This record gives sequence, structure tokens and C-alpha cells, in this order.
Amino acid sequence: RFLGRLDIIPENLRAEIRKIEELSSQYGEKILNVALCYGGRQEIIDAVRVLMRDVKEGKVGVDEISEDLFIKYLPLASDLPTLDLSEPDLVIRTSGELRISNFLLWHIAYSELYFCDVFWPEFRRIDLLRAIRAYQKRQRRFGA
Repeated sequence: RFLGRLDIIPENLRAEIRKIEELSSQYGEKILNVALCYGGRQEIIDAVRVLMRDVKEGKVGVDEISEDLFIKYLPLASDLPTLDLSEPDLVIRTSGELRISNFLLWHIAYSELYFCDVFWPEFRRIDLLRAIRAYQKRQRRFGA
């Protein structure tokens, strides 16, 4: 699944993205999310704007605001309500950079992070398998 502001990508690439998503839709219960034209800060700002509008219109009371409510306002969660994108199990960061680069800022609070030196265009199946293997060896504590 491809995530982000795909509306700013040229139509021919969006058509290829739709084709890839359709071809891979029956692969099973595991989901690989690929983010394009996405920014975590902008996602949070967009959510706050919509939430503020709902508060102003009386649809939501200030005292009702909670993490559970806020997550519903995040564009990734609201655009794809059938997927649990609130907390990915594993985030793979390519290119040797040891930072998250404005990626899923709200969502990755308890995700496991895997960093590799391979650049995204050269990222292959073996690199994915290495990331999964490293993830399987970890003991998740969810912040504890």
C-alpha cells in the first residue's frame, strides 16, 4: 500500500501505483506500506485543523479530546480506516541515515526501527528479509 499525498504525483505513476496495489492485494495478512510525498508534521497539522473545526462547530467537546479520538483525525487513519496504521510494528529506514526524517511522527511511538545502509532504489528482497529477521529477534516492550 502506498501512502501520502499521491494526488501530487503524475497520473501515469498513480496508475502504476494502483496496479501494484491491486496485484498485491491478495498477498495475505501482512501489509507493506510505502510512503511517498508524506510528512508527519503536516499530517498532524491537518488533523489539528479538522479537529479544531469540529470543536468550533460543536461536533466535539474540548473535554472529549483524547489520543483515541485524535488518531481518527490523522489523514492516514481516516483515509484508510480498514488498516491499523496507528502503530506500525516495524519501520525500515534506508540510506544509512539514523533519523526518522519527519516520518509517521505520531504513529511510531512504539514501533521498532531498523536502519540499513542500502538506498531505497537498491532495496531488495534480501534487505527486507534482513530487517524482518532483526525484528524477530527483538523483545517488544511498547515503551516500558
